Amino acid sequence: MNKVNVCIVGLGLMGGSLALSLKKVYPEWTVIGYDHNKKHIKQAVDLKLVDKIAKDFDEVKKSNIIILAIPVEAIIKALQNMEDISQDTIIIDLGSTKEKIVKNTPKKIRKNLVAAHPMTGTENTGPTAAFETLYDNKVVVLCDLEDSGEKQKNITINLFKKLNMKIFYMDSVSHDYHAAYISHLPHAMSFSLANTVLNQENPKSILAMAGGGFSSMARIAKSSPIMWSDIFKQNKKNLLNSIDSFNKEVNLLKNMIEEERWEELQLWMKKANSIHDII
Repeated sequence: MNKVNVCIVGLGLMGGSLALSLKKVYPEWTVIGYDHNKKHIKQAVDLKLVDKIAKDFDEVKKSNIIILAIPVEAIIKALQNMEDISQDTIIIDLGSTKEKIVKNTPKKIRKNLVAAHPMTGTENTGPTAAFETLYDNKVVVLCDLEDSGEKQKNITINLFKKLNMKIFYMDSVSHDYHAAYISHLPHAMSFSLANTVLNQENPKSILAMAGGGFSSMARIAKSSPIMWSDIFKQNKKNLLNSIDSFNKEVNLLKNMIEEERWEELQLWMKKANSIHDII
């Protein structure tokens, strides 16, 4: 591809950081931004995250590559409005769930879509949170590639390789099952931990004692409620199963402490230690 217009829909942490990365690795490309949030548009322009701003969604659809860096429910809505794009257009969605997005993509443009999930991010949001190395050396999961067009698939793979990402291939059903345990459950736990402390009689006194362990666990409770409620909605079944599995372990822990089964508790903790042999 010679003259390429790539439009990033959603100029928050993920979209803004991707814009910076693409401008570095593809300096010949024109990086266009689009966002419903006027404040985000101004910040993206001021921070020079993009080369220009699309005036409307019709202009977005004229781009060679369209990257959807918006909440997962919004991704589905956007795809419903893209049936008139060129058959050569490449759509890459960055949603944290994949099965419902793929199933709700209009058949007419299914070959245009490459379903991707970059396993990266921070608890911060908005264009001011964007930074150039967010994607560097991180994992990206590409799902159901057999249903994507050859051109769309090859260019997307090359794009993520250019960003120095580690590419894994998976079907969307398996992705959502795994993501529930490795990503969605930790966020649910963090929100729960934060609310557990906030619901106590004097949370400020408790938080005054907070050290690195609590801060690390509660850090992602700063994440966007809009984005994460959408993710929980789309991956409801898998998330509920992961919460059930977690509750089983918590109840086991509670019973061992109540019954003073200290040797068994140590063995249980030792088993947990072994996770570091894998990651």
